[in-house]
Formats: sequence, structure tokens, C-alpha cells
Amino acid sequence: MKNVKLSKFWGQIHSSYWFIPAVMAVAATALAFIMLTLDRTDKVKINYWWMYTGGANGAQSLLGTVAGSMISVAATAFSITIVALQLAASNFGPRLLRNFMQDTGNQIVLGTFISTFIYSLLVLRTIHGEGDGYEQFVPQLSITVGTILAIISIGVLIYFIHHASTIIQASNVIQNVSEDLHLTIKRLFPEKIGHGEPEHRQGFAEIPSSFAAEALPIRSNNTGYLQAIDDQELMKIACQYNLLIHLQVRPGKFLLQGSDLVLVFPGEKVNKKLTKQINDAFISGEERTEQQDVEFPIYQLVEIALRAISPGINDPFTAIRCIDRITAGLCHLAQRNFPSPYRYDDNNKLRFIVEGADFQGLLDCAFNQIRQYGKSDAEVTMRLLEAIATIATYTNNSKYQASLCHHAQMILQDSRGGLSQEQDYKDIEQRYNEIINNLNDYNSHKNWD
Repeated sequence: MKNVKLSKFWGQIHSSYWFIPAVMAVAATALAFIMLTLDRTDKVKINYWWMYTGGANGAQSLLGTVAGSMISVAATAFSITIVALQLAASNFGPRLLRNFMQDTGNQIVLGTFISTFIYSLLVLRTIHGEGDGYEQFVPQLSITVGTILAIISIGVLIYFIHHASTIIQASNVIQNVSEDLHLTIKRLFPEKIGHGEPEHRQGFAEIPSSFAAEALPIRSNNTGYLQAIDDQELMKIACQYNLLIHLQVRPGKFLLQGSDLVLVFPGEKVNKKLTKQINDAFISGEERTEQQDVEFPIYQLVEIALRAISPGINDPFTAIRCIDRITAGLCHLAQRNFPSPYRYDDNNKLRFIVEGADFQGLLDCAFNQIRQYGKSDAEVTMRLLEAIATIATYTNNSKYQASLCHHAQMILQDSRGGLSQEQDYKDIEQRYNEIINNLNDYNSHKNWD
């Protein structure tokens, strides 16, 4: 992945609520000075019917009204946004707040109101009438642009009312998280750290026999969630010092200061400089992100589903929506190539051993908690079985198929004790048997990996 640190910086800016409004405010300031400069230029004389043609008092009243109304509307919009964030945190979980903070529409709305307010103030201060002790100056072009900005702000306000009412709907939240999941899958699988092992080579056979005895750990200098690894920088370090590096962590894991990041072979090359260089390649933060962590959007969908089937909310339909989106993501994953843990440089020399996410582990992330907490709901349980049946049609990998069968068995076993009605359990058992039979029939006609 290229420019990991730049991508991390952009993600922080994008999830902040101040960046776009600040840029728009600077643009409004520049626009005000440009318009005033044009108004002061005698060569620029524009007379159209839509231009402002009133006097200084009317101009001051007009821009004063625009400025006052814009700052009031901006405060109202900000208050509505805070209420929406509170509703999102209570209904979908606090980890979803970052998704709402990244919403570009809300940032543009706030930026539009603030920009119009700043523009109006900057133009208003330059208007002078005949009795003000200054040379009369009524910037007609600037006032006209201010009026246009006010009309645009009205349109933005209408958009905001619609947008605020839709952004916290469960279907919209689930869809946005699902899109993040698919984008993460496309970005990470297959992930390239150097290049994969050639088909005729087995990476584990190239690990030196003295690796376990001579390799030394490099420990983390920070505490927090590992958000990203600058793989290109690590490959550069490994080639520069002629190292074999075994990563002990992967993005999404929580790091403690002093915990092992990597094992370096040969250990005799470990020093303060190398320790700092490798630590700089590991980017941590206060929260998990989807930058290099495919589990994170899956956990977000799982969290929404768990809250929906909790006794306090009891909304299985939202949980079923989440299961459908998780199914789509896992079907996408089942068709992707998971990268080899053994990564080579351009000279086909083993440089990395990386323990990344695997399909079986992602299945556990997706289904275990929903299965455990939804076992008393027949519809949720049935949809879990249907999800497994759907995913099975998208892969011919025997290991994936075995893992899917294992989850189907656990769903059946949990439903036996969770369902109060015998008929509900019989329906689920019948669906389970259909899935297993279909898998067996499919296996008998395919050459599995």
C-alpha cells in the first residue's frame, strides 16, 4: 500500500468536522477581497438588471440581515448535528460516530453558512455613505455576490433538512458501513508487501534453523490500536539491513508499550536506530480504522445487529439487514486471494513473515456473536443459515467449506436450547439439513482446492 502515512493523515482530516468548513471560510475571505478589488477598479463597470443598485443604507441592512441569519442557521445546523450524533451513538454504537463525522454533506452545509457569514461581514465593513466621513463606497458587485450566496445557503438549508432526516436511518447507516467493507476488501486483498512466494517455493522451508534462537524482538514505543503498517518502509528497512522480519501484530490489534512488534533475524543487528525506524513504520491511534483492518467494518455491522436484537430494542429486521450486508462482504472475500504470509523482495529473498487475517477468522468475527445473542430468534437464526448457504456457492475452497459447515452446526446446536417452540427448531433443522446436503452434492461434483 502506497503512502500509508499520507492516507492516515487524510483519514484524520476527513473525519474531522473543521477541515472543509475552514477551507470554505478561507475561500470566502479570498472571494470577498477579489470582489471588493473589482468594485474599486473603475474599468470594471457591470450594469445588469440583477445587480444591486441601492444605496449604502440598503446595502448595510441587506448584508447585516444575511450575516445575522447565517450565523443563526449555522448554530441551528450544528445543534441538529449534535442531536443526530447522540442518536447514532445510542442506537448504533459509539464506534459509528466516526462514520458520521466523515459525512461530507454535513461539513459542506456548515461550511456554506459560515462562509456566507464571513463574506457578508468582510463586505459590510467597507460600505460607506455620504455622511459617514468617508468617500462614498457601495460595492455593487460584492453585494450582488453576497445575495447570491444567501440564496445558495437557502438551498443548502433545504438539503440539510432532508439529509439530517436520512443519515440516521438504519438502512443508510448499514449501507455506508457495507460500502466501507467492500472498499477495504478491494484495497487489501491481495495485499502486496514485496511479492508472494513463487509456486515452486515453500516459505517456511527458507526460514533459518537458528531463527528462534537468534531472532530478537523489537518492542512498541506506543500504546493504542495499530491502525496501519507502512509495508513499503518495512521492506526498504529489511533490504537495507539484510533482515528477515516476522511481524507479531497486525492492524486492528491493541498495542501496549513494550509489547513485541516484530522479531528480527539476525538479532545482532538490532540497535536504537533500527528500533526507531521500525517503530515509525507502525502507525497507531486511539481507535480502530478500516484503513488496513478488514475486521473493523465487519465488527461495526455486528455491533449494529447485536444492538438491534437486544431486549431493549428488539428489532430483528435491522439485524437481518446487517446479516445480508455481512453476507455480501464475505461472498466478496471468498472470491479474493488471501496473500501468502511469506513475502519476498525483488531478488526473491524472503524478507517478511506476516500473519494476516484469514477467511475462517473473519467468519468467526461475522457470525459468532450474532449466533450467540440471536439464538432465541427464529428469523435471525434462519437468516444466518441462509447466509452460510449463499457464501458456500461463491467458493470452491475445501477449507472455507469446512468452516462454513462448522458454523452451520454451531447455529443448529445453539438454536436447540434457544428456541422456545419445537416447530421453530424443526424448521431450522430442516434448513440445516438442506444446506449440508447441497454442500455434499456440490463437493461430489467438484475438485476442491
